[in-house]
Amino acid sequence: MTKRLEGRDEEILEPDLPIVDPHHHLFERKGVRYMLDECLDDMRAGHNVVASIYVETGAFMRRDGPEVLRPLGEIEFANGIGAMCSGTEYEGPKVCAGIVGKADLRLGEQVGWLFDRALAAAPERFRGIRQISMDHPSDLPYRYFSTGRPPQGLYHHPNFREGFAQLAARGLSYDATGFHLQLPDIGDLADAFPDTPIVVNHMTIAMGLEMSPDERQALFADWRDKLAEVAKRPNVACKVGGLGMPVWGFGFETRADVVGSEELAEVWRPYVETAIGLFGAERCMMESNFPPDAFSCGYVPLWNALKRITAGCSEEEKAALYSGTAARVYRLGV
Repeated sequence: MTKRLEGRDEEILEPDLPIVDPHHHLFERKGVRYMLDECLDDMRAGHNVVASIYVETGAFMRRDGPEVLRPLGEIEFANGIGAMCSGTEYEGPKVCAGIVGKADLRLGEQVGWLFDRALAAAPERFRGIRQISMDHPSDLPYRYFSTGRPPQGLYHHPNFREGFAQLAARGLSYDATGFHLQLPDIGDLADAFPDTPIVVNHMTIAMGLEMSPDERQALFADWRDKLAEVAKRPNVACKVGGLGMPVWGFGFETRADVVGSEELAEVWRPYVETAIGLFGAERCMMESNFPPDAFSCGYVPLWNALKRITAGCSEEEKAALYSGTAARVYRLGV
C-alpha cells in the first residue's frame, strides 16, 4: 500500500460525478492498517464518492463459537461502520452502505444459519457473500496473498452448490473473485442458479506475471473470450477495476516514481473497454478495490484513469457505471 497517498495533486476529472465505490476493504493485520480513517481520507480526496460497498477479507472474524458463524464478526463490524457513517456526525460518503460478507459454501446447508443471523444483525446493509476461488497452476500469484492461498477446486466441492442454493432463498447475491480460468465454472454456476445475482469481481484476473509480450497477447485473447461467454448470462454483473493488483503483471508496483492517471488509463484501457463492451453499462460498476490497488497507484489517479477511459460514454452510461449499477445490484437507498 506504499502508493496510497500518491497522485493527490492531480486535477479531479468530472468532480461532480457521483460514485458508489462497490468494492473496498477495511482491516488491520500484520502491521498493515486500512481502517475508517484511511478510507475516509481517500474518499474525501476530491472525487464525489457518495457511498461504498464493504467486501470481506476475513477480518474481525469471531474467535470462538460454531465455525459456520465465525464470519458474523466481520459483518457486525462493517455494519457498525455503516451506522456511524450514516449518522449526523459524519459528512461525506456513506461507507459500508452495503456489506458483502464471508461464508464457506462448502459447509452446505449449514450456511443458511449464518445468512439468517447476518440478515438479523445487519438487515439494512447485508447484501450477499463472497468466497474467493482463485485456482492457478502457477505458484507466482499467491506470493501476494496476505491471507494465504484460497481453497482450491472450490466450485467442484460436493457441498458447494448446496450452500450456494441458500442465497437465492434469502435474496442474496454472490461475489465471484477468481482468475479468468474460473470463468467457465462461474458461467455454469449462473446457469444452474439463474435467480441468484452473481457479481464478477475485477473482471476476473488475467494473471500475467513473468510473461512475454506474445504470452500476454494470447492471455488477453483467452480472457476476453471466456469473459464474453459469461457475459451472456443476464444474472451476472461485472466489477470493472482491480487492475492495480500486481498479479495482472503490469509492473506499476515496482516503480519508484508516481504513476499518473494518463499512464494507467493507457495500460488499463483494453481491459476496461472490453468488459464494458461485453456487459454493457447497465451491468458494469467501476470499482476502486482499495487498498489492494494501492500497490500501483493512489485513489485519486485510479478514479481519474477510469474516468479517462470512459470519457466517451454518454451521461446515462456514466451514471450507471459509477453509481447506478452498484446501487441497483446491492439495493442501496442512495
